[in-house]
Amino acid sequence: MKDIFGQALFDYFKQNGNHKLWINNKYGPKEEMPVEIYFRTECEMPELEQVALNNCLGTILDIGAGAGSHALVLQQRNFEVTAIDISTLAVTVMQQRGIINAFQVDIFSFNSKKYDTLLLMMNGIGLCGTINRLRAFFKHAKNLLNKGGQLLFDSSDIAYLYDYQPPVQDSYYGELVYQYMYRGQKTDWFKWLYIDFETLKTIAVEEGWQAEMLFEDDMDQYLARLTFIAD
Repeated sequence: MKDIFGQALFDYFKQNGNHKLWINNKYGPKEEMPVEIYFRTECEMPELEQVALNNCLGTILDIGAGAGSHALVLQQRNFEVTAIDISTLAVTVMQQRGIINAFQVDIFSFNSKKYDTLLLMMNGIGLCGTINRLRAFFKHAKNLLNKGGQLLFDSSDIAYLYDYQPPVQDSYYGELVYQYMYRGQKTDWFKWLYIDFETLKTIAVEEGWQAEMLFEDDMDQYLARLTFIAD
């Protein structure tokens, strides 16, 4: 897949023109993704993200870190933070913004050390794509955490897309398909997951985790903390 997302971040960071990043989907018209939101300062971040940052503990792995805004805040608070992303250009941006430990890697291939907090912001858990892949992530994540560690991420219930009547289908209704468009180029279609909290709790228990909701806003977005409770 072309690194279109990373190119959009890189161009914005370098002030290289005024290009727009678009997202195609299967349920409605294309949507613009404002690139500037990936460069927010701490005071510009929504309350949900600030709550997440305030709940980070110990050594931190920021997964799908994008332009690295959350990692920067944590680094400025003197946390030991590692930021990873699958986008080479996103990692270049993070490094040039001053993040000390930023690496290009797929989380499913990452196993170099253990952390106290695994952080996935801006629906970063969506990278799992499907419920089955989420289960695989939970199995992998337990091997990346120190004893007593935590997994912090936000997601949302997208039942509103179906007028709160999710369709009866083989796959979970929060398994969506997207495609980035930027400067006349398109990525392949890719899966992205949104998961409601009740479904998350059920899956978490089945995989040996305990889930608690730390914050919920008025847009059906929530912040969850998961801790591993079983071998």
